[in-house]
Amino acid sequence: AGIHFTGSTSTFNGMWRTVGENLSRGVYRTYPRIVGETGGKDFVLAAPDADPTTLAVALFRGAFEYQGQKCSAASRAYIPRSLRPQVLGKMKSMATRASMGDPTDLSVFMGAVIDQKAFDTISGYIERGKAAGDTRLVLGGEHDGSHGWFIQPTVFETQNPASPLMTEEIFGPVLTVYVFEDAELEATADLVDATSPYALTGAVFTADRALAGHLADRLRNAAGNFYINDKPTGAVVGQQPFGGARGSGTNDKAGSHMNLLRWTSVRTIKEQFNPPADFIYPHMKTP
Repeated sequence: AGIHFTGSTSTFNGMWRTVGENLSRGVYRTYPRIVGETGGKDFVLAAPDADPTTLAVALFRGAFEYQGQKCSAASRAYIPRSLRPQVLGKMKSMATRASMGDPTDLSVFMGAVIDQKAFDTISGYIERGKAAGDTRLVLGGEHDGSHGWFIQPTVFETQNPASPLMTEEIFGPVLTVYVFEDAELEATADLVDATSPYALTGAVFTADRALAGHLADRLRNAAGNFYINDKPTGAVVGQQPFGGARGSGTNDKAGSHMNLLRWTSVRTIKEQFNPPADFIYPHMKTP
């Protein structure tokens, strides 16, 4: 018996609960293998020496490609104050050039979100963000369900790193930015690690290789797929195994041999060629 599931954390929790309840009912011959890849609240952390252009492109693509409907989508960003004007300014410029419409037109950057339920949920987060006193709308924020479920690429800037926009999975084209003082990178790394119950993907941007390695170590439990100077999306089966832990699943790395081994049942065989003729061990013999 086994379950290999991709979907919401709440659904996976329910499956796990059902399996546990069935253990005492004789439903299974053995303990079931349970693998899940669930939610994410994926981060981008930039150091003061990050290149603002590549950072802005990574945020725009990572947050808004596929309308943000990826468990790996960039959903929360931590940007030093010195980079804020350039990064947000460049993202505003990109938003004016990002076309929305029929995705069969390959010149279109964004289509509609998947259905009415998703549209209502995402729109609800946007309206909550607009109403929050500690949050400011930077770009986008409009949504129109009259001819398909279209939502503009939306960026909020918040003063509250624990706001719902920074902690809850939205699964749509909404990115929330927290601006920190340049000298507070280490404290912000701790904040990134502690803020979300998920640990699926994350990225750091810096020109300093030693700092990149340091942040990778500091954030080793915050993302199962970790990116340096790149958006936190785009894992390719067979090249970059995918998965995360904490509330993001069992981190069994779909797309690799590690996942395949999860479904095997290992048997060890020993054959004795020189069987003992007495139960007495050598150390038990009297000198």
